[in-house]
Amino acid sequence: MDATSALDLLVDEYMVWLWTVSPVLATALGVDGHDDRVPDLTAAAFERRAVEEDAWLARFRALADGDLNPDERIDRDLAVSTLRGQQLERDWAVWRRNPDTYTTPALTGVFLLFLHRDGRPEADVANAAVARLRAVPALLAAGRANLDATLASPVLVKRARGQAAAGVTYARDLVAAEVSDPALRADVARAGAEAATAFEEFGTFLDDLADRATGPYAIGEELYSALLREREGLAYGARELRERGQAAYDELAADMARRTKEIAGHDDWRALVEEMNADHPATPEAMRDAYAEWTERARAFCRERQLVTLPEGEHCVVEPSPPFQRPVLAVASYVTPPAFRGGGTGHFFVPYPPDGTPPDEVQKRLATNSFSSIPTISVHEAYPGHHWHLTWALRQPRPLRKVIGSTYFVEGWGLYSEELMTEQGFYDDPRHELCQVDARLFRAARIVVDTSLHLGEMTVEEAVTFMSTKASLSEPTARAEVARYCAWPTQAASYLTGALEIRRIRDRWLAEGRGTLREFHDAI
Repeated sequence: MDATSALDLLVDEYMVWLWTVSPVLATALGVDGHDDRVPDLTAAAFERRAVEEDAWLARFRALADGDLNPDERIDRDLAVSTLRGQQLERDWAVWRRNPDTYTTPALTGVFLLFLHRDGRPEADVANAAVARLRAVPALLAAGRANLDATLASPVLVKRARGQAAAGVTYARDLVAAEVSDPALRADVARAGAEAATAFEEFGTFLDDLADRATGPYAIGEELYSALLREREGLAYGARELRERGQAAYDELAADMARRTKEIAGHDDWRALVEEMNADHPATPEAMRDAYAEWTERARAFCRERQLVTLPEGEHCVVEPSPPFQRPVLAVASYVTPPAFRGGGTGHFFVPYPPDGTPPDEVQKRLATNSFSSIPTISVHEAYPGHHWHLTWALRQPRPLRKVIGSTYFVEGWGLYSEELMTEQGFYDDPRHELCQVDARLFRAARIVVDTSLHLGEMTVEEAVTFMSTKASLSEPTARAEVARYCAWPTQAASYLTGALEIRRIRDRWLAEGRGTLREFHDAI
C-alpha cells in the first residue's frame, strides 16, 4: 500500500465515523443516509467521543511528512489541528456549560433538511423531519442532565433561553408549512408539537438554571493561546493578538477620521456613522430587498473586472434569517451548498430581528444595516466573499477540505473581499467606502474585546460599551455580539487576523510574479 492510499483510506474511514457522531453535519454536507438521525448528546457519548477523537489524532499524527505529497500533508495537518483543538477544549467541557450544545442541533437539524431539499421527494424530507422533531425531547433531556449550574455562565444560559423560545414557535407554527402534502404536513405538525412542548420545558429549565448559574464564560489565557497556536496555526497567543488588534484599531480609526474630514468637514467619524445609520431601510423586508440588489451588483462587478472565476451553476439566495437564529445572531450569515450533493445554491441570511422585538429596538437593529453599510456586507457574504469562496472551493478534489477548515481562513477571506472591492472601485459613494473601513475597524474592536473577555480583563457591560462606542454598533446589536463572543471564544478574532494573512500571501504572490490577481484568488 502506498502512502497516498494510506492517507486517503484514513480520511475515508474518519469521515464515516464523523457522520456517525455528527449526523446534522452530514445533512449540511449532503451526505445521504443520516437525515433521520440526531447526535447522541448524553454524558456517556461525550466521554466515548473523547476517546475516539484521541485515537484519530494519533493515527493522523503517525503519517510522516516524507511519506506524503504537499496536498496530503495539508490534509494531514488540517485533521491534526482540528482534532487537537477539540482535545484542547475538552477540559473546558462546553457540553456542561453552554445550552446551545443542545438547542442548536435540535433546530438546525430540521431546518437544513428543508433548506437543502433540492428536488428530493417530499416524503423523504418530511419523514426525516418527523424523526428529528421526535428526537428533540431526548436531546433537550440530555441538556437538562448535563448542564451544571456551577460551570454554566448566566450570560450563555440567557442567550440560549431566547433560542429555546424561538424553537417553540418554529416547531409548533412554522415547520409544517414547509410541506405541501396534507398527510405529510399533519405528521410534521404532530411531531413539531411534541418538539415545541420539549422546548417550552427546556425554557423553564433554563430560567431556573439562569438564576442558579455561577460559572464563568472566560476560557482564560492558557487555553485561548493554545487554540490560536495549535488549532489555527498562528505564531502568537492571546496577548499579542490583542496588541495587534489594538494597533489595527488605532490605524483604522485614524483612517476613519481622515475620510470623515473629506466627507463632512470634521473628523468625528462616530458622529458621521451615526448620521448614516439613521438612513436605513424602514422594515426588515426593505432591508432584504436592498441586500439582494447589492448582491447582484457585486456579482456583476466581479464578472466585469474578472476578479474571480464564477463557478458554473452558482446562485446566491438572499432571504430572512431563520426564526430560531435571530435571538443568538444579530448580523448577516451564510450557508454553503451541500458539498457532496452538487449544485451551487448558497443562502445569504439577512439579520431579521427576533419575533416579538419591540418596534424601537427593531429600528435600532435596522440602523446597523444602513444603506451605506449594506454594500460592503453584501460583498462579505456573497461576491466575492463567502458565497463565491465556498462554492468555488467545493470544486477542489480533496474530500477532507469540504468537511473541515478554519474560520480564520473563511472569515478572513470575507473581510479581505471587502477591502479588495474598495481597491477595485466597486463602491460608488465615499460613504460606502467609509462603511467598509468601519466594518474593518469593527473587526479590530472584536479582537480587543474577545481577547479581553476571555482573559478576564473586561466585563460583559464594559464589552458592550466598547462595541457601541468604539465601533458603530447600536446597543442591542452590541449586546447580542458580546454574548456571541462569550459563547464562541477566538472566533470573533478570526476576521481581521485572517484578512491580514491573506493580504500578506497575496503581496508575496504578486511580488514573485506568480500570476494575475484573478489567478491568485482562484488558487488560494
